Amino acid sequence: MNIDDIKNTIPHRSPFLFVDEVMEISDEKIIARRTIKPDEFYFQGHFPGEPIMPGVLIVEAIAQTGGVLLLRKRRGAIPLFMGIDKARFRKIVRPGDTLVIEVEILHDRGTVAKIKGVARVEDAVVCETTIIAGIKKP
Repeated sequence: MNIDDIKNTIPHRSPFLFVDEVMEISDEKIIARRTIKPDEFYFQGHFPGEPIMPGVLIVEAIAQTGGVLLLRKRRGAIPLFMGIDKARFRKIVRPGDTLVIEVEILHDRGTVAKIKGVARVEDAVVCETTIIAGIKKP
């Protein structure tokens, strides 16, 4: 899936869209990519002279990737955070890094889903978390 396909699936838009491309997708799993550009809006204040992608935005990238997986069959729905469990950050993400994000569905009950996500830079895990998402129907 390219960026246009992603925008047709989830409601997020720049500067708050954190998925560039979907490389693989099935009914239960997705692998996506996000290249971190030096001019990202959050680097102005996080941190001047020492740019680091905020961990909460890595979790957001995982959630949006999960949203693509969950919403591709629910066009027009909006994914909402209901919970974040066991978020762990293992490595700093900097400008020029490419996040590879893998998400799998643990449970999907229609209006509530639980997903597990892992973000990597190269082969190193930078973040892993479990997210509970609500699905607001259109």
